[in-house]
Amino acid sequence: MNCRLKAISLFANVGVAETYLDELGIDVVLANEIDEERANFYSHLYPKTEMICGDVTKSDVQKEIIDKSKKQKIDLVMATPPCQGMSIAGKMDPLDERNHLIFYAIQIIKELKPKYIFLENVPQLLTTKIKVNDEIMLIPEYLNRELGNNYTFAKQTLVSAKDYDVPQMRRRNIFLISRKDMAYKWEMPEPHPQITLKQAIGDLPPVDPILKEGMEETLKIFPEFEQKKQKALKLSKFHFPPKHAKKHVIAIMHTPSGCTAFDNEIFYPKKDNGERVNGHYNTYRRYAWDKPCRTITQNNGVISSLCCVHPGRKYKGKDGEILYSDPRCLTLLELFIVSSLPKDWNVPEWASEQLIRKVIGEGIPPMLVKNIMKNLIDNYR
Repeated sequence: MNCRLKAISLFANVGVAETYLDELGIDVVLANEIDEERANFYSHLYPKTEMICGDVTKSDVQKEIIDKSKKQKIDLVMATPPCQGMSIAGKMDPLDERNHLIFYAIQIIKELKPKYIFLENVPQLLTTKIKVNDEIMLIPEYLNRELGNNYTFAKQTLVSAKDYDVPQMRRRNIFLISRKDMAYKWEMPEPHPQITLKQAIGDLPPVDPILKEGMEETLKIFPEFEQKKQKALKLSKFHFPPKHAKKHVIAIMHTPSGCTAFDNEIFYPKKDNGERVNGHYNTYRRYAWDKPCRTITQNNGVISSLCCVHPGRKYKGKDGEILYSDPRCLTLLELFIVSSLPKDWNVPEWASEQLIRKVIGEGIPPMLVKNIMKNLIDNYR
């Protein structure tokens, strides 16, 4: 008996979530993504999956998705409708059209009647309201109204990646939904022990940043830059130095693990005229070695972004000054590791560093998905 499940991935991006599904026994045979660059990235990673590149709100694209899914006899629908309108910083407007993409996912689900549904997004989904016809309602209320007669929802929805073999504190809301005629009703697995940054990346060789001001300035501050770079690249082509502004690097060189440069008495973030920069307390902040890292955002290559700087190690400068190593954002290799991606992730050669960083920040850590899907596969069989 073939116990492999056939799946479709809606709003697939580049397929970060799908990284380990094949080895579990899940064949993602169809995927849909509106952005052509991300669709091409996805097709590079998963050449056997048919990519339908197009806008799911268009009737012709919807029809193609539904027709091909029915032909494939899809068992599982995975969907991650974009979440910009659900962000804490947003207005949480019920009329925000960015939140209405969930309508199209539900339309497709109701047509396909799959055995199982994996619907994930940011935790704010639970408190986000949308307008349905003339009625304002919470998204969970809408889901229950549309699917509740034929589907059962798992009790737990809020999870953190750190509890499922990912060294990252990334919280997600995930609806695990089972058709009522299925013997196994999908639930979340039990949490696993957490992985700290020291355990995850503590054994990697140090890397100095490249200064935007040029190599001459870089070598003045980091005379061992080239030796460290070569050692790092021998380990992996993805362990290469990020590029940062000198003033940011100087501030971070004086910032201990787990701390923000805003707390420094002298070497705090400054404007070009020397004035103190005003910013969020979690910016210009190093990760802590003894914890998983904070959520990887899309802007993870910028020191001034939300907590995205290497933890560093204390050392003495040539004048006896206390400094901290690795005053930079994580390398791509480190990003792969803390996001639970393979160290040799098969990214396309044409993909820029900026694009790779962004899609990692957009994606759900695949080891979190693997653990949840394993719970389904083990019990479905």
